[in-house]
Amino acid sequence: MQDGGKKPSDSGVRALRFINGYAPETLERVRRLIAEDRLHDYLARKYPARHAVQSDKALYEYAIALKQAHMRSAGVVHKVIYHSKLDVLHNALGLHTAISRVQGGRLKAKQEIRIAALFKEAAPEFLQMIVVHELAHLKESQHNKAFYQLCEYMQPDYHQVEFDLRLLLIQRELQRGSDAALPLR
Repeated sequence: MQDGGKKPSDSGVRALRFINGYAPETLERVRRLIAEDRLHDYLARKYPARHAVQSDKALYEYAIALKQAHMRSAGVVHKVIYHSKLDVLHNALGLHTAISRVQGGRLKAKQEIRIAALFKEAAPEFLQMIVVHELAHLKESQHNKAFYQLCEYMQPDYHQVEFDLRLLLIQRELQRGSDAALPLR
């Protein structure tokens, strides 16, 4: 039971799945923010801006600039797009895929990155975190220590932004079903 003897809602319990692996103290702080209805304000204060990367072309250029700045020797990225069917609340924020095709006698692979269209409305830090994450998969396919070191190299506050993005997903889950749409900033 939460403060005041109220039973936590099913959506509140379900929403916390985004941070299940964190320390009990962290979970308690998040529960307190939710109970005091301060989670949205915390995120809005910390991430007030909205990025300007609105088209697939701009997203491709943004991703390639990040790649050039941090991963010049990594493979070529052929396509980077916003994808309207990615379900961020259940499966993925973005996808990195290698599509193989036979052309003549050769096997050609094309690297593609898809970012959930929902993140068109995101703070710049969240978009960067998602793109950095997908770019890191060019070198490291698994979510291992080397993968996260590469993410931190490209975005030094990667882990904090990832945690805050999880808080944003919690907030969105809590808001789902209400009439008010919550922007990702």
